[in-house]
Amino acid sequence: MPLDPQAESFLRQVAKLNAPSLHELTPEQARAQMAPAPQPFEPIGSVTDVRAPGPGGDIGVRVYVPAATERGDGLPALVYFHGGGWVMGSLDAYEGLCRSLANAAGAVVVSVDYRLAPEHKYPAAVEDAYAAMRWVHEQGRSLGVDPSRLAVGGDSAGGNLAAAVCLMARDRRGPALSCQVLLYPILDHAFDTASYRENGEGYYLTRAAMEWFWKHYLTREEDGAHPYASPLRAVSLIGLPPALIVTAEYDPLRNEGEAYARRLDAEGVPVRLIPCDGLIHGFLRRPDTFAQTRPTIRQIGHVLRERWEVGGR
Repeated sequence: MPLDPQAESFLRQVAKLNAPSLHELTPEQARAQMAPAPQPFEPIGSVTDVRAPGPGGDIGVRVYVPAATERGDGLPALVYFHGGGWVMGSLDAYEGLCRSLANAAGAVVVSVDYRLAPEHKYPAAVEDAYAAMRWVHEQGRSLGVDPSRLAVGGDSAGGNLAAAVCLMARDRRGPALSCQVLLYPILDHAFDTASYRENGEGYYLTRAAMEWFWKHYLTREEDGAHPYASPLRAVSLIGLPPALIVTAEYDPLRNEGEAYARRLDAEGVPVRLIPCDGLIHGFLRRPDTFAQTRPTIRQIGHVLRERWEVGGR
C-alpha cells in the first residue's frame, strides 16, 4: 500500500534537518543523536534499576511492573533487548516502549543494558543478552516473576539478540522460553533482498546505515555467518519457542522477518506474523508520531497474554 501519510510527514521532517547520514558519524556522535523516548510516559506500577551478573561484568537491567500492580506477583515476564544496531540505544531511550509493553501484556518487562559495539564486538551483546535472560529465570521469584512464563523480545538489533538467545537456550539446554517477540528484527548479515533494493534509501533506515552497524558489530566478516549473529542462517529452527514477528512495509529488513516466519512455520514452530502496511522501521518507539503504534503494541500484548494463558511451551 502507499506510504502512510504520517510516515511521509516524519520523513519530510527528518530531511529538513539536513543532518549528516548515520553512516557518516562516529559511534559517539550517533549515540548523541539518538532521540530520547517520547514523554509523557504511561503510568506504571513500578520501575526499578538493578544489576545482573554478566560475562563482562555486571549488566544494568530495568524492571517494569505493570500498572495496577505494586510489585510482580508471579507475573509472566518479557526480557527486552533494545534496538540501535548494536551500537546505539539505552534503557532511557526505550523507557516509553517498555512501559507500554508491560501494561499491554500484563507482564513484568526487564530491559537489558547490554554492551555496545564497537567497544564490545560480537558476541559480547548476545552473551550479555543470554546471561540476563538466565538471571531473570534464576531470580524470577525474587522479582515477582513466574519463571515458567518467560519470553524474550526486542526491536531491530534487539530482535536479533532475542532470536539468537532462543537459539542459545535451545543449544545450551535451557532455560525454556515461552515466546520470542521479534519487532522488525535484523536476522541476516546480507543486503540482497527485495526489501533492501526497494527500501534501502529514503525510508529512514538505509542500507548504508545497516552496513555501518554490521561493520561496527563484527570483528571479522565471516562472523556474520554464525547463527548467533544471523539467526536466519541457523541449520535448524526446530525446538525454538513460538514466535511473534512484526514487520514494517517500507523497511529494508522486512524480507528477513518474513523469511524467518516462513522457516519457523515450515519447521513446526508456531509463529504469528504482523505486517504493518505503509510504515517504516522504528515506528513502535514513536507513539505520538504514528497512529498505528499504540494499536500494534496492544496487539503484541494480546498475543503474549494468549500465549501465557495456554502456559509454557
